[in-house]
Amino acid sequence: MLDQAAGPVTGVPGHSTSAIGGFAPGGMPEPKGAKPVEDRTPGSSVPNHRTMQRARVESRIASCDDVAWWRAGVQEIHLAESEDPGSRVTFWALIAFTFVLLLAPQAFLPALAPLHLGVLTAAVAITTYLVDRFVYRRPLLRVTPEIVALACLVMWALITIPWSYWPGGSLAFLVNDFFKTLAIFVLLCNVLSTRSRLRLAVRWLVVMAVPLAAFGVHEYLAGRFMDEGAVKRIQSYEAPLTSNPNDLALMLNLILPLTLALALAQSGTLPRLLLLGCAGLDAAAVILTFSRAGFICLAATSVIYFLRLLRRPERGWAIAALCLALMAVPCLPAGYMDRLSTITHIESDPTGSAQERRDDTLAALRLVSQSPIVGAGIGENILALNEIRGASWKKVHNVYLEYATDLGVPGLILFLVVLVGSVRSAGFVMRRTAWTPPLRDLFLLAEGIQISLFVFAIAALFHPVAYHFYFYYMAGLALAARGAHVGASREVTR
Repeated sequence: MLDQAAGPVTGVPGHSTSAIGGFAPGGMPEPKGAKPVEDRTPGSSVPNHRTMQRARVESRIASCDDVAWWRAGVQEIHLAESEDPGSRVTFWALIAFTFVLLLAPQAFLPALAPLHLGVLTAAVAITTYLVDRFVYRRPLLRVTPEIVALACLVMWALITIPWSYWPGGSLAFLVNDFFKTLAIFVLLCNVLSTRSRLRLAVRWLVVMAVPLAAFGVHEYLAGRFMDEGAVKRIQSYEAPLTSNPNDLALMLNLILPLTLALALAQSGTLPRLLLLGCAGLDAAAVILTFSRAGFICLAATSVIYFLRLLRRPERGWAIAALCLALMAVPCLPAGYMDRLSTITHIESDPTGSAQERRDDTLAALRLVSQSPIVGAGIGENILALNEIRGASWKKVHNVYLEYATDLGVPGLILFLVVLVGSVRSAGFVMRRTAWTPPLRDLFLLAEGIQISLFVFAIAALFHPVAYHFYFYYMAGLALAARGAHVGASREVTR
């Protein structure tokens, strides 16, 4: 690859920027203690030019102690990326499944309902993935600590089935629900493991969030609310992951950091403003859901990005966003601040939901203390809680307590291993790409994914979504980013 120019190259002011092999040989300072390369072409007194080029490339990658790509004067270097050998059909089937999962076209076109688009697209993705792995004799999956922890979680769920409140129900839940989530998780980890595919998948997620957010804003402006109670909440989008306002807010909050990551990766002002407009639409829709957990997650995303951007050249954008947010405070919908006040003043909630969730949380803690090892069986925390609090037939609104009540403390620990491992995978990619200008986009994507995982870790305190796609989709993106980093690093060092 070194004998082919791969695109525009810019570097640090004061250094040479002649583009050879897609790099600027003098574009970054030599690392401390570097020795000149004296390798020579056989039979010639002139040093081997190809070897000298390679040495300069490696010097640029190794000089991480001198400059980072976000420092002043460093701009992006464009590299060609090798084609991914995996099946493109699998990738596009996975994107189609995501489209059905988020936007549910069958809800607007009833003629599509008999096709069972979700099952169809997932089946195509899984089948083509398996065929591709078999035909080309590739490993079925990349074994990581997170994959091992999930395998242990499934084994533990199977082991505890005999002690479940409803063994048949636990087995059915494991096979019909949780296995589907894990299958998509595995596909995400292995199919999106190149920069180009990861970027494209994130772009599609951002695009799909636009109609979700626009629908929420439209419902509020049109005055379509769920009921006429003390708190008027918008009708939610009829899709598996957005069937109520809280779920809609959660989904938008998870995609919002990815939208901001794409915006920061843009070099042009117009594309960046367009993506920031999408982010603003997402934020507005979250507020109009009147979701208390949604507001907390939105605030967390804003604070994390603001603090990080203050240390970068994009600090001006962060300050401008802060000013706009402060100016928008008087435009908050009527009753919104009263709704937020019930976060700390639980007894003042006129709907009774805050009091109910507090009682469910206490009941779940009592259940865990009574059965800390095997739990009530996967998917059966409702039956167990009914015995303690009465037959309300509701899940505990806390992911961590869901795992603890269903699978005991061992199940909770295994889930935390997956959660922490996913966050660390995104952090690993950030550390390895922070000093490599060619991989700036990968750094920003990994940062967005990591913040999405932080958001889920907070939202998990308020949502009953332990086995749903929300977390496992973002965790799959995190592991895919780590795989993409391995391939991209090979491209850089060629």
